[in-house]
Amino acid sequence: MPHADASLVPSTIITKSRFWEHVYSQLESLLEGQRHWVTNLANASSLIYNCLVAFPAYFGSGDHAVNWCGFYILPSLFPLPRFTTLPSSQASVSQVKGSLLLGPFCGKPACQLINLQADKARGVCADAFIHGKTVLVQDVNTYPGHIACDGSTHSEIVCPLIYQSQGSDEPLVVGVLDLDCLALSGFDEDDQAGLEKIAELIVQSCDW
Repeated sequence: MPHADASLVPSTIITKSRFWEHVYSQLESLLEGQRHWVTNLANASSLIYNCLVAFPAYFGSGDHAVNWCGFYILPSLFPLPRFTTLPSSQASVSQVKGSLLLGPFCGKPACQLINLQADKARGVCADAFIHGKTVLVQDVNTYPGHIACDGSTHSEIVCPLIYQSQGSDEPLVVGVLDLDCLALSGFDEDDQAGLEKIAELIVQSCDW
């Protein structure tokens, strides 16, 4: 099967729970044999985004469309640059402490950095990362400290990417999976359950 066909959604799928099972299965196949997180997150964001477009019963490309799907990741996990045109004193500009950096995504240009510092952290992504729990927002305009990367977004869901290393009792949040929707109350508990399983699959399928 061509890789692009993974984003097709059969017309027989009419419920959200069945939809997310389908996306999970397709993503599992796409990630097989690949462990690099940049590659896997790129395919994951594309698959989720395009599957949602192909599911007009709840999302599609109209007023209920998901207009952004992507990841924010700890700066320390990004590959170190091997070549740069910057002076050596500026070469580590991407290693911003107390933040998340924009990773692979589908949608319009987004905020490059999410601040996590105690006195500056704000927004849905920061809260999901700091607390290690999914944040489901039915109306972003009522969410304290919401960062408006796209003014057309009205609802949002963010799932933490939680890595559990062998021999350690302390989980590590390596980033977040973020989805925006044009509609109010665009996401519900079925979406949360499906996306949390997908986030777990992504973490387990990558070397960080």
